[in-house]
Amino acid sequence: MEVFDSEFTQRVIYGENSIDKLAEATTTLGGSRILIVSDPGIDEAGILNRAYSSLNSEKIPCYVFTNVDPNPTTKHVNAALEFAKANTPIDLIIGLGGGSAMDCAKGTNFLLTNGGKMEDYWGTSKATKPMLPSIGIPTTIGTGSEAQSFALIAQEETHIKMACGDKKAQFETVILDPTLTETLPRSVAAITGIDAIAHAIESYVSTRRNPMSQMFSLHAWRMLNSYYKMALEAKNVDARGKMLFGAYLAGLAIENSMLGAAHACANPLTTRYGITHGVAVALMLPHVIRLNKIVAGDGYNELYPDGNLADRIETLMNAGDLPNTIRQCDVQHAAKTTDITILAKEAATQWTAQFNPRSLGIHDFVRLYEQVY
Repeated sequence: MEVFDSEFTQRVIYGENSIDKLAEATTTLGGSRILIVSDPGIDEAGILNRAYSSLNSEKIPCYVFTNVDPNPTTKHVNAALEFAKANTPIDLIIGLGGGSAMDCAKGTNFLLTNGGKMEDYWGTSKATKPMLPSIGIPTTIGTGSEAQSFALIAQEETHIKMACGDKKAQFETVILDPTLTETLPRSVAAITGIDAIAHAIESYVSTRRNPMSQMFSLHAWRMLNSYYKMALEAKNVDARGKMLFGAYLAGLAIENSMLGAAHACANPLTTRYGITHGVAVALMLPHVIRLNKIVAGDGYNELYPDGNLADRIETLMNAGDLPNTIRQCDVQHAAKTTDITILAKEAATQWTAQFNPRSLGIHDFVRLYEQVY
């Protein structure tokens, strides 16, 4: 199945074994020398070989950079940039993997075409020159990076996450192939799936919500809520396909709206304690929903008219064997009060905090962190 998004002119190729259409998608965009940005796990899982096979069928040369770690920093982008320059000319970039690989691919596109450093593109629409055509191929079921024009890249020294956005950085083509998720471990499916669910919920009540973003959010939530438990099993390719598409729709919702306090709280947990992003978001989401309910209750009821949305999220978290407290994440705390104060101050400065439906102060963030300790 193929879909063309009317506003962003993004082509979406969806279905089992759609990775086989990579060569056709590449030539359609004029690609003849390809940079693939990925990670070692994708290579080990045999997914890179499937990409090679398609490109080789049309004798399209490709150069593969796989040194991307979770939560990519400027170090990873700069390394990918040097690799691309060493194999110039590159005329198309493919992001193959989870959100980290796709964000790194977008970051590389910024620097390869516009020069400078990632800090120069922190914000929106900072690229002044055209960027290379690109293809996004997610192999997890949660980030939604394939739908978005933003690259989330952390500064190597401070680990502060920079949201670098430009419509020119958005993938022109997205391939959603559920067979690429078959090697995804249950634990990773649980973590990335909850992240996608958080995207759908937070974008639905964001202060920047609008009819289009809410349409994407609502449809994404319904798919993700229905198929999350089934998608935890690798053999259920159909359920994972539904999650993959739901995550994409949630990504479109973010692109047309924004996120909220759960993501604002999650980033400091990842920066300070190394807690995986999806786990950090899951820890915060039920508590943020309960805090926001006084102003966003109607929206939450529209999403989940059958009961309490926060309780439903906790039920899904339990199904995925996700932790409910920071202490369950093997984080040691010598000074709890000091830690919470620092986390709260950092959360309040996060970009997404300003779009939360309820205006939050430092004391609110302190309360949220206290609830998850």
